Amino acid sequence: MSFLEEMWARNLGHLFVTPLRPYEWVLSLLSMSMIRVLLGIVPAALLAIPLYHYSIFSMGLPLVAFFAVLMVMGWALGMAICGLILRQGLGAEGMAWTVVFTLSPISAVYYPVSTLPGWLQHVAWALPSTYVFEGMRAVLFSGIFRTDFLLNALALDAFYVTLGAAVFLFAFHDARRRGALLQMGE
Repeated sequence: MSFLEEMWARNLGHLFVTPLRPYEWVLSLLSMSMIRVLLGIVPAALLAIPLYHYSIFSMGLPLVAFFAVLMVMGWALGMAICGLILRQGLGAEGMAWTVVFTLSPISAVYYPVSTLPGWLQHVAWALPSTYVFEGMRAVLFSGIFRTDFLLNALALDAFYVTLGAAVFLFAFHDARRRGALLQMGE
């Protein structure tokens, strides 16, 4: 969202006439995303305790570990989508909104992977989010912390973050070379 807000405000040119480096900008965007997520989730989780008599904090450290892995996957997707928008312009903004809705059913958010068709199960297991939701389901229903799910998700996250960063940096350098950073925005 922070990246899109910079695009909508036509602020990229202003940002990059400063000595700001691309990796510093990416780190600030990632930090802002963490702050936004925490500001949204923590109050909702705390309100669920008195209103619904349910606490997600009862899951303990596995929840924190799986949440961190899910956040890193979001960063990887975000960097790749930001790169696509830098490359194609705001016309590609629709990708930012459709990716989440496309990946949610495949990631076993709503139901176990075993309910998916066989061919789609292979696609699902290629996503870190699938391991996160299956691992959280194991903690919630059977009280078992599946470290294998966490480690597989971490390995996939490392791959996808590397890929997302490469896509973003390639698109950024290409946009800078073409002079597109000054022309982007609404």
